[in-house]
Amino acid sequence: MGKTVAEKVVTTETAAKLGLLADEFDKIKSILGRTPNFTELSIFSVMWSEHCSYKNSITWLKTLPKKGSRILAEAGEENSGLMDIGDGLACAFKIESHNHPSALEPYQGAATGVGGINRDIFTMGARPIAQLNSLRFGDLNLARTQWLMKGVVKGIGDYGNAFGIPTVGGEVFFDECYNVNPLVNAMSAGIVKVGETISAISKGVGNPVFIVGSATGKDGIHGATFASADITEDSANDLPAVQVGDPFQEKLLLEATLEVIKTGAVVGMQDMGAAGIICSTSEMSAKGEHGMKIYLDKVPTRQKDMQPFEILLSESQERMLIVVDKGKEDVVNAVFEKWDLNCEEIGIVTASKRLEFYMKGELVADVPARDLVLGGGAPVYKREFKEPASFAASKNFTLDSVAEPKDYVEVAKHLLSHPNIASKKWVIQQYDSMVGTANMSTNYPSDAALVNIKGTDKALALTVDCNSRYVNADPETGCAIAVAEAARNIVCSGGVPVAVTNCLNFGNPYNPEVYWQFVGAIKGMGKACVKFDTPVTGGNVSFYNQSVKGDVTEPVFPTPTIGMLGILDNKEFATSLAFQEAGNRIYLIGESQNDISSSEYLYSYHGVKLSPAPYFDLEKEYQVQRAIRKLIQKGLVQSAHDCADGGLFITLFESAMVNSLGFDISTDEDFRKDAFLFGEAQGRVVVSVKDSDEDAFIDFMSITSVEFTYIGDVAETDIVIDDEVFFSVAEAKEIYDTVLEKKLEQVE
Repeated sequence: MGKTVAEKVVTTETAAKLGLLADEFDKIKSILGRTPNFTELSIFSVMWSEHCSYKNSITWLKTLPKKGSRILAEAGEENSGLMDIGDGLACAFKIESHNHPSALEPYQGAATGVGGINRDIFTMGARPIAQLNSLRFGDLNLARTQWLMKGVVKGIGDYGNAFGIPTVGGEVFFDECYNVNPLVNAMSAGIVKVGETISAISKGVGNPVFIVGSATGKDGIHGATFASADITEDSANDLPAVQVGDPFQEKLLLEATLEVIKTGAVVGMQDMGAAGIICSTSEMSAKGEHGMKIYLDKVPTRQKDMQPFEILLSESQERMLIVVDKGKEDVVNAVFEKWDLNCEEIGIVTASKRLEFYMKGELVADVPARDLVLGGGAPVYKREFKEPASFAASKNFTLDSVAEPKDYVEVAKHLLSHPNIASKKWVIQQYDSMVGTANMSTNYPSDAALVNIKGTDKALALTVDCNSRYVNADPETGCAIAVAEAARNIVCSGGVPVAVTNCLNFGNPYNPEVYWQFVGAIKGMGKACVKFDTPVTGGNVSFYNQSVKGDVTEPVFPTPTIGMLGILDNKEFATSLAFQEAGNRIYLIGESQNDISSSEYLYSYHGVKLSPAPYFDLEKEYQVQRAIRKLIQKGLVQSAHDCADGGLFITLFESAMVNSLGFDISTDEDFRKDAFLFGEAQGRVVVSVKDSDEDAFIDFMSITSVEFTYIGDVAETDIVIDDEVFFSVAEAKEIYDTVLEKKLEQVE
């Protein structure tokens, strides 16, 4: 190549500043047969970043189960997973992280995370109908945590509400390990007719290439590289790497995109998320085994005199790349003109399998498409890993080392008021949960979010789950529990689990102990997904979630968030977690254990930070879920709610409070009272049964292999345990409902 626009001298030091290793720089020179110019080096730096290439994770990700009878697009094939849900319909769904941007600018970081995940859905031709999110913050007593939480929640709410898609579910978790580096994981699901999706592919020599949507600015440049590095004290200087979103523009883009797909003029389409134009052009070209010539000076820009690398790497939001059938340019232009959106032809498809970028007639970069992408020339590593000393130390914990509490009412109030358990009403009220009228769970709460599919008897069941404390204690068991709990939530709601998307949030992969956590989590996820027949359809890996303070590096808890899709083939099976009437019988399905390991009770009330993951038996869990599903289908239970954070006591309270009822139960003398009430042993579900159904219920359960125990009755107003009145449900609800509001009203 000759001299390029604004060319800089490139050295190993230049590569290092862009996040590339010396060996990677040498590999780039070998691929090109020469030293890259700065624009080309910038291209490789973002495309070979962990965020885009999965270079440190793909080896293990390939071990996850990806096959299933309902799968229409396997992991990696398209922008999101795609599952056949019957009636000629498919569900596109995916979860992704926006952690690093949210750590610096929580409002825009979270907002653009919502925008990006929804574009992944509608760029396939599916209309988004539901959003969920999984959020992790630090100590809620810290002003910084309160500021981050307020910004993130407002960003999600403002963008999602304006875009017009309901937020139907999610989770919020607090621990000091997230003080500097919060986690913001956003999930979206959409519906499309089978056979009417569009692929992220480029093919057809001579076909024109269009950029549509917003103009390109300098926001988000090197955002993918930024997301592949630790958060440090200097990270505030990287604010240009944080994108800025416009939900109203995205709404227009949604409608224009779905309309242009119906014209039949589109060959392929991909949204511009991480790494912007270079990511879309390279991935679409590599998939279609073609090349492109792109004229960067034709790209609509928001700033004057943008350099080639800035245009290529910008992560400005609300943009798409579209390959159009030659001769149908006017059809595409007419659609985007109708919606008042930019629609500019910026290049053509070639047979070269190379990406050639021009600026004002001058060739500024010439790179092979396949060598940029995952599965092509991007490097793949299998890192060393080792078990941390804390893992063995946690096994030394014994139940006998913790004294039973003298005041169980005090423990109950502690749990009700803990931010990890207390009501997230402050968060939920900032989200529009009813726009589009698809949400079935707002006035009929269930363990999973239930989303109506209009014109059918079906509904979707959606959930996000991960107790990162369990994963930190034992990555393999903890991640298997995350899958199992997600499936349990869907089953308790009346659905059948069908597929998983994941957002894998970990520390620095070059740290052998962090990588050990990652490997263990993948193994646990794989085993559980095989058991529940929930193939992994895709997702996101987010490494480098840790903070650097001087010489000390502090990774967050390993947090492999599981987004799960389930289906209710008949909406009549929709099951609430709420007790329905006083006098109904309460049964615990599944085995109680003398176990308080990794429970909120042990961790926050007793201050014991090191213990194993809670009791978990994958086969028994599976059998419990099968029993629950059949009970619901037979109409033998009035409610079903899984035992999770806070143990049996919190499960009972959450079931009681919805309809302002109480409960009167007895503990089991075979177990320590604190373990029975507050332990978080897995594989347990609380159900309520009408008197008239009790015989049939017992008859059915007696022919299963699943343990079940009558523990008490639904009461009128009070919480009574072993004949002791703890307090009324109204008093408990007052504690439960006001914690977050009182904390967050301290910061404006």
